[in-house]
Amino acid sequence: MHKKISFIVLDNIGSPVKNLTVSKALFRLISLCFMAGLILTAFVFYDYYSLTKQELERNIAKQSEEIISQRKQIQKFAKEVNDLKSNLVELNHFEKKIRIIANIEKPSDKDSLFGVGGSIPEDLDSQVPLTKKYNSLMREMHAQTQQINLASINQQKGFESLIKYLEDQRNLLSSTPAINPTKGWITSGFGYRISPFTGLREFHKGLDIATRLGTPIIATADGVVMFAGNQGFSGNVIVIEHGHGMVTHYGHVKETLKKRGEKVKRGDTIALVGISGRSTGPHVHYSILLNGIPVNPKKYILN
Repeated sequence: MHKKISFIVLDNIGSPVKNLTVSKALFRLISLCFMAGLILTAFVFYDYYSLTKQELERNIAKQSEEIISQRKQIQKFAKEVNDLKSNLVELNHFEKKIRIIANIEKPSDKDSLFGVGGSIPEDLDSQVPLTKKYNSLMREMHAQTQQINLASINQQKGFESLIKYLEDQRNLLSSTPAINPTKGWITSGFGYRISPFTGLREFHKGLDIATRLGTPIIATADGVVMFAGNQGFSGNVIVIEHGHGMVTHYGHVKETLKKRGEKVKRGDTIALVGISGRSTGPHVHYSILLNGIPVNPKKYILN
């Protein structure tokens, strides 16, 4: 006779008692199935745990690599900030050197490159160990980039004022008479002399340069023709205004080659030597006025 196992089933609502009877073999089969299910479930959870752990470890490793890469990039940026700061300081020293050589004072030397009373920031530590936090380095980088931005603006202003001054100087030099108006010989200088026409003592306001008739006369500096025509005893005259209070006159010319209002450059041919007006021979009367006062042209002839 097969052994059986009986189960008494009770509930809490007063239902009749139920009696469940199964064979022992069936009970063992059910137990084995239950145990197998538990074992299978345990294996499934274990595999899931293992996979999750591996994925987590991979994510952590990936994040660690990204953090290291970011910190290396921060180190690189810190070095570039240091290099940029050094370049700005070198440019500032170069500007000061140019100003000293050219004897040019800075408009306002009270402001330093990095602001009023600002000293050069210390170099960032670009060799911080990768294992340490970079919060403080990031804060320092942010602060220094603001200082460098201010320094670059100040340096730009310094160079702009320097360039403006040099351009003004170049314009002044190009507008200042500096060469002979023609090839020839000085027959009468600047100052008092005996007039060849009256025999009386008179003040000669320029230089008489004798040369062959028709020899080219050139502008001694950049400027604008303010007069070209006849002026009585001076004959045909061309007058050039150079700015900065400087004016040059070229008298007794045979022919003027420029018209009023024309711009001329130093070295441009403006007229031809002649004997117009009251003249004893072919020559050009060359005179310079500075703020309306005649000055000795010899002081302005450098060639």
